[in-house]
Parts: sequence; C-alpha cells; structure tokens
Amino acid sequence: MSRPPDPGNGEGKDSRRRPPSRASENRKAELGNPFPAESSPADRPSPEKPSPDHSGSDNTDADNQLSGLLDGLSLPEQFLAAGAVEVSDAEESSTPVSVPRPGEIHLVAAPQESLTQLPVDQAPVTQPAVHQPTVDQAPVAQPAASPTASGLPGGPMVTQLSPMFAGATPFLARFLPAVTPSHTGIQSGFCNLHDFLRFLHDQNWYGFLHAGLGEQAAYVLVYEGRTVAAAGLSSTGEQALGELLHLYDQGAPLSAYPLDKHLAHILSGVGSRAWKFNLTDDFTGLHSRPGEAVFYDQGQVVATLPAGLSYEGAFPAPLRPQTLILPRSLAGWAHHGYVATLRGRDAVNAITTAHQGFRARYGQEGLTFQKALIDGLTPAEFALRRDVALHDLEALLKELISAGYLKDD
Repeated sequence: MSRPPDPGNGEGKDSRRRPPSRASENRKAELGNPFPAESSPADRPSPEKPSPDHSGSDNTDADNQLSGLLDGLSLPEQFLAAGAVEVSDAEESSTPVSVPRPGEIHLVAAPQESLTQLPVDQAPVTQPAVHQPTVDQAPVAQPAASPTASGLPGGPMVTQLSPMFAGATPFLARFLPAVTPSHTGIQSGFCNLHDFLRFLHDQNWYGFLHAGLGEQAAYVLVYEGRTVAAAGLSSTGEQALGELLHLYDQGAPLSAYPLDKHLAHILSGVGSRAWKFNLTDDFTGLHSRPGEAVFYDQGQVVATLPAGLSYEGAFPAPLRPQTLILPRSLAGWAHHGYVATLRGRDAVNAITTAHQGFRARYGQEGLTFQKALIDGLTPAEFALRRDVALHDLEALLKELISAGYLKDD
C-alpha cells in the first residue's frame, strides 16, 4: 500500500517548485536591491507568500510572485536619485492611491526623510485661535474727574474760595477771593498813596487794593509790590489805576488784602475781555464759566470760586506781569520827553570827570535812565521796558532836573 506524500519533505506534485527562470533573474538585476545596504534585515518588510496557483505554468507563477512583492512598494530615494524612476512635481505633491487586485497585499514604506528633514515653515503647527478684544471692541469707561474736587490724584490740593465782592460788575472784582485785610481804613490825610505804594514795593508784596466812595469803587492787583492789573466800574488797566488815585484823593478809605503769590499771578491776566479757553499742560490763568471760576497754575487746578461769567472764557496770565503806568491825566510828567543839558551829556561820557561823579551819586540805574531820556524815551516808556515803578522814577527825574542834567523838552 502506498502512503500519501509528505508535504514537509517536499514530496508531491503541488509542493514542488522550480527554480526561477533566467528572465526573472535579469529583471531583478535591472531593478537592483530594493533595500539600502545600511538597513538591517529586521527593518526590511517581509512580504507574505502568495498561495500556490495550480492553473498557470511555473514561469508565470514566479513572475506573479515577484510582481506581487514589488507592487505597492515605495522605492527609496536612491532609486529616484539614480534616475530609475521619474516622479513629476504633480506626483510628489499628490498622495498616491493604489488599489490592490484580489489576492494581493500592498506594503507602503513611509519615507524617512520627510519626517526628519521637513523645514519648519513647511510644517506649521496650527494653534487654536484665541480672541483678544482690542480697546475699541471693549472700551473701559473711566469716571471723569471734577476740577472742583479736593485732593486730585497726582495734583495739588484744591482750595475752595469765596468771593470778596459778590455781584461786582468788573471782572477782576468778581474773581477776588475773600481774605482778611492787612491794612484797612488808610486815608489821604494819614498817608500819601505814593509813599504807601513804595512801601509795598519794598516789601515785595502780593495782594489787591480796594477804595470805594459811594457807588464808585476801584480795584488794583499788586504783584511783587508792583501794580499789574486794575478795574473800575467803567475802565480797566491804567485808567482804573487812575480812578483809585482819584478816589483816594477825594477821601475814599483804602484797604489792602494780601494774597498767595500764585493766586496773584493767576489773577494778573484778568482784563476787560475773556479769551477762548484752551487748556494746555502749562496753562496758568483763570477759566470762567457760568457759576464757577477755576484757578490754574501750570495746568493744575489749585482753587475754585463760585463766581463766573454768563459764558465760558479764559484769562491767561502773562509769564511776568507788567507794571501799570499812570495815565497822562494823572501823571503827565511821565508821558513827555526831556532834553539833556551839556552837563547831562558829559555825565554819560565815560572819558569825562562828570561821568565819574554822576555814577558815584546816582548809580548804574540813574546812569541808564539818563541815557534812555537822551535817546528819546519818556519816563513811562522807560518804566515799561525796565519794569520799574513809575513813582520811583518821578523822584529821580525831579532830582536830575534840579541838578542841571535835564530840562523839559
């Protein structure tokens, strides 16, 4: 009795295989080794053996086995560099799709270089979008600071003032604060007004003067002992200063009220008209609006006063207030010219002996005044340019005339 063939020993018709044909060997040689030399046998894919085909010839079986092994494999870069396989740009950018035939398994090896040498800009990491609202999209409302509040953050304390002459018509009078007088009830029979003004000048005094008689009244602001602003019922400036002198001569009592020098500087800009308000970082002056006046010093609110105008306006203070000059009606001597005598001309000539004596007696100020009058200036014009008190020039002028240095023009 014969026994069935043993598959493990290679017996039987179905288990026998013929060596691959010469055509198959030549095809392998043309393709070369599909696996790089540096790759280890463990890294190489081991394709599964296809099931035996009993219907074809032996040569066809071998070719089909090799075709099934090679189909679906991605060739390494060495083949591409060597020109064995040409790949177009369209094929590189697109994903290859391989549809296996029945009974075939396609193995695709992932390219190593695309994972290790991909530039950063070609493989961006997409971060989830985070919405951050801008200031325009999410405004934060801040409470407006009131200029009348006391103790503003980062600024000086604001003083709440009370008006000294509530309901007064002149602008300067309605913005003067209520303070305790330092001198009151001064009259012409007791003190000469020019002497009192000289006393204030020597004291470098800050404040305001008030004289009233019946319905008439005049107000004068004093800064560094100099009269710098004045207001009457129908006049301002030099004319109002003249009204105060006239009222005093008629017997009106005079009172003096001291002020802080910063408040005096702010009030020095108050005149007959208000200007359009323009607040800047260094604004110094008075801002008036209906029912309230705000005192600014270098852009900071320093005081408020419950008195104002029927409209909004500003009174900017000058950098250095100028001295008021008495009008011609009250100080005619200050508004006309004087002629120097021969002796007076020698007094300003440095090579003469008269110059040395004049300089020793009247000093540099007297010498400057003498030269100004020779050049054609009036005492009033000289007072404005040199910012000196006019009553001081009156005494010096009388002495120069009596000494023979000057004469009336």
